[in-house]
Amino acid sequence: MKLKVFNTFLIGLFPMLLVAQSKLSGTIRSSENNQAVSSCIVYLNDGSKLVEASSKGEFHFEDLANGSYTVHFTSEFFEYKKIQISIANKDQNLEVFLEPKSMNLAEAVVTESASDFGLSRMNAVDNMGLYEAKKSEVILPENMTANLSTNNARQVYSKVVGLNIWENDGAGLQLSIGGRGLDPNRSSNFNTRQNGYDISADALGYPESYYTPPLEGIGKIQIVRGAASLQYGTQFGGLVNFQMKRPVEHKKMELTARQTLGSFGFYNAFTSLSGTHKKFSYYTFFQYKKGNGWRPNSEFNSYNFYTNLNYQVTENTKVGIDITKMTYLSQQPGGLTDEMFEQDPRQSNRSRNWFNVDWNLYAFHLDHKFNQNNSVNLRFFGLNANRYSVGFRPNRVATIDDNSERDLIKGDFENWGTEFRYLKRYSLGNIQSIGITGIRYYHGYNHSTQGFGSTGSDANFNYLPGEDNLLNDYEFPNKNLSLFWENIFFLNDKLSITPGVRFENIKTSAEGYYAIVYRDLAGNILERNVVEESRKNNRSFLLGGVGLSFKPNEKLEAYSNISQNYRSITFSDMRISNPSATIDPDLEDEKGYSIDLGIRSDQNRLINYDLSLFYLNYNNRIGEVQYYDESNRVLRQRTNIGQAIISGFESYVEWDFLSTLFPDNESWRGTVFSNLAIINSTYKASDINGIEGNEVEFVPNVNFKTGLSVAYKNFKSSLQFSHLSDQFSDATNAIDGGVSAVVGLIPAYSIMDFSLSYEYKKFKLEGSVNNLTNAIYFTRRATGYPGPGILPSDGRGIYLTVQFQL
Repeated sequence: MKLKVFNTFLIGLFPMLLVAQSKLSGTIRSSENNQAVSSCIVYLNDGSKLVEASSKGEFHFEDLANGSYTVHFTSEFFEYKKIQISIANKDQNLEVFLEPKSMNLAEAVVTESASDFGLSRMNAVDNMGLYEAKKSEVILPENMTANLSTNNARQVYSKVVGLNIWENDGAGLQLSIGGRGLDPNRSSNFNTRQNGYDISADALGYPESYYTPPLEGIGKIQIVRGAASLQYGTQFGGLVNFQMKRPVEHKKMELTARQTLGSFGFYNAFTSLSGTHKKFSYYTFFQYKKGNGWRPNSEFNSYNFYTNLNYQVTENTKVGIDITKMTYLSQQPGGLTDEMFEQDPRQSNRSRNWFNVDWNLYAFHLDHKFNQNNSVNLRFFGLNANRYSVGFRPNRVATIDDNSERDLIKGDFENWGTEFRYLKRYSLGNIQSIGITGIRYYHGYNHSTQGFGSTGSDANFNYLPGEDNLLNDYEFPNKNLSLFWENIFFLNDKLSITPGVRFENIKTSAEGYYAIVYRDLAGNILERNVVEESRKNNRSFLLGGVGLSFKPNEKLEAYSNISQNYRSITFSDMRISNPSATIDPDLEDEKGYSIDLGIRSDQNRLINYDLSLFYLNYNNRIGEVQYYDESNRVLRQRTNIGQAIISGFESYVEWDFLSTLFPDNESWRGTVFSNLAIINSTYKASDINGIEGNEVEFVPNVNFKTGLSVAYKNFKSSLQFSHLSDQFSDATNAIDGGVSAVVGLIPAYSIMDFSLSYEYKKFKLEGSVNNLTNAIYFTRRATGYPGPGILPSDGRGIYLTVQFQL
């Protein structure tokens, strides 16, 4: 009897024994960089079973009965997540990826709070891009105490090491930045994008950016140095991406209105609307600004409209469109000779020079996540734009305007492209990996003409009637097909390697003519000879690179990378008429590579730093050299100068001194930063006499910026100091600008800026003093428009902004 009862007990217990053998285990990783997530709380259903993940991100649940479970994951630094699973007499192992919270400091932010610093880096994986082991920076303009209404680049980019900024536009209509010896002219050596798509005139044929988004509408600015060539383009400078503000969540509508008044007749009005309703979200703004400028003949007005519309089709699929329209008209006071600048830097002898831009961008984007490990992004984008300039610009800058026909240049751009990206997380044995691959097609069409404009003083962009008044007429069609692949291999929890390749097929061509006009002493046309031209250049090549990252602990990273770079000749290199310049008909594309080696902190609360060495090898560098023609006139020739070697040390350090000295203080906040670049540059080889051994143009040996930020509750203030040493403006290292002033030394200069803000409920008051000490200086010698000659930077200016948010 006892045996029968015991057998019955075993039979009843046997299913329970089977159930008791089931267990659930897994590993938790960051979706950004595949690193293990420790200190994550994992619990089942209502929390009756709860464990904490280990330092390796591992968790285990034993003795689970058959059935359905909801697995919850909570962490201080990562978004909450839940997963539905079923247990049926079988062990399960999960690999879970958590998204960082928006406040996670793994992504760089510019902010003034006690827990953040002014600058940091991009995530290893960010918005369908890989940035492991790359030198990168991210700026959040909205959190800065700076003059946003004027797009003051000196303040906004103060914590990006080694940037050289041209400051001839006090209104902030155009951004001209370069780094490590690259020409700052309209940021043409960077791949400039907005929300991930191109915004320059032509990414291949004419990569100059006439459009710069207003800082008041930008969410963050992402900068990746030369190693970005593998994912975004071939430029030596790398990537600058303006990420516009995202729609606010949990509100149907949020209104922000900003009004700014300032020196020299400056006025700025910025109004934005944002919101989310069910599956629909939007962000839009309109900006109007005008001013008279620091110098006479410098008035301007600008209109800027942007809208972003998004629709969440499903939980994993989102579509959206962007529309941008910007137009501005500015009067240009012309350049000065060195002597004129010394006499009076505010003078102007040009009253008939005008510049007009009409920029229209559109984009469609689709994002889809198949699962945690597979995501795709598709962008279709286009540009329809023009830039017109008219004025009197003789070779001798001091020449008085004789009210003759003006020089008129017109450029029309019709470009479109598409880019597809696929990101995958996977394992190769025990090696965790994240790979991205993509394809890009770009079609550009540019129409450029130049000739004689009216004799009037107004902004008239029509050619004088008659074919004799057209000096050249060219069409520049361009096509580009690119394939790219990059992959992060996490060899262990501390070491990763990131190789990548990019294939480029580029087709550029030029079809048109230029005319040579001979005149008598009275200015009458005696003869006009027309020369037809047809050029085609097809090439294919492969770029490669690799990066290494070593993180011995959570607070330190050592990184290095090497990447090849390439820059094709532009249509302005191929043909443009300039009274003070000529172009070498045998120009070749520029090639080279860049190397970074550095160490940086991982957003420690008290100190943040990035110390690095770089080396840039620039072959066939295109530049300008000065020479004398048969009439003994000083002219410039645009040609391949030779091989330029640029190397240096870059350091960025920021210290939260108030939190260090007074750790219990909650009301006061204070940080101090130092940004220093020490650069050596030389032309190692050149076929041009007198060039080898010279310093490379646009390279100050010392580029130093420092600043102090102090805040008390809702009051914030910042003081910034900038200093750049002497730099040359051409490869001959000319000192004296002569009668044209387009070459010569750019003397060292030092600038101070002061800003403050106070926030009360829905209102915010901002004040700024640009160039606090009223320094007289210049950063640029223009070769054509808006010169030629020295372009003085603005003196002291005071600005006041009132913001209301509803």
